[in-house]
Amino acid sequence: MKSIQSLPRLVKSILCVTTVLSATLVGVSAHAEYPTKPIELVVPYSPGGGTDLLARTFADIAKKYLPQSMGVINKPGAGGALGFSEMIIGRPDGYKIGMGTVELTMLPHMGLASFKAEDFAPIARLSAEPSAISVSADAPWKTVEEFMAYAKANPGKIRVGNSGTGAIWHLAAEALSDKTGVKFNHIPYDGANPAIAALLGGHIEAVTVSAAEVSNHVASGKVKILAVMSDQRLPSFDKVPTLKEKGIDLSVGTWRGIVVNKKAPKEAQDALRAATAKIAEDADYKAALIKMNMTYAYQDAAAFQKTIDADNVSFKTLMTKLGMAK
Repeated sequence: MKSIQSLPRLVKSILCVTTVLSATLVGVSAHAEYPTKPIELVVPYSPGGGTDLLARTFADIAKKYLPQSMGVINKPGAGGALGFSEMIIGRPDGYKIGMGTVELTMLPHMGLASFKAEDFAPIARLSAEPSAISVSADAPWKTVEEFMAYAKANPGKIRVGNSGTGAIWHLAAEALSDKTGVKFNHIPYDGANPAIAALLGGHIEAVTVSAAEVSNHVASGKVKILAVMSDQRLPSFDKVPTLKEKGIDLSVGTWRGIVVNKKAPKEAQDALRAATAKIAEDADYKAALIKMNMTYAYQDAAAFQKTIDADNVSFKTLMTKLGMAK
């Protein structure tokens, strides 16, 4: 009889425990729901360049793997510094992410940025591209040897456009000058696309942006690539020689990947990494990269962090040698 009387109390205890467990599970579920609103993907360069095109492709494919949309926001200026700063200002809730490029490891060493590479948490690397020395199709130089010979005989006369002072394509041309002793006139623009437009307009003689960024103009017969700054020829441009083949031991290139404020919640970072891994393996995403002549170079967060750390050291060394570090 006594045990029967105790049943209501036992039932109450069970109900209490069940309620607590349910509340806990609901809390966990709420955390796991990221994202619950649209995500901003900041691009530190102008529309139309390689970084912008990759970002828009990524955002489009992301619709398959994230419950919220992803909008691309262009914030060009200062060689990418304005856009990188935009990525880490405001509330670090994971809803403002960025298309990070190698300039993250360069601009801080030049005194051109208030951020450091350590301020960003890597999500994943997506692509990697070498610099390509490109000129207009009607330029008088048919080979990179002819181009360099002319530049050497006419110091400072060749105007080389880049994606901004302190950006990777600026450093590529500076490194070429340092390696060969040839002096160029470096002209900065707010991204690769404006630099290419200047080349097409006859305002400059060359650009050192990636091959992917001039590929459409190469296909249309308006631009020709004289050489690429890589260890091996590019599959999409297998007739274009490397500088190393021509006796110039130089490899310079960029990478692009997703980064976020390092203070963003772990739940957000984990969700972004999981989604990005799926996006990187998506057949439509890989097909889009091939169409844009971009090189698939996925790295997960851990591997991407090692790349960032290594470049942070190597570019500081190179910039110090070139007299660009502060």
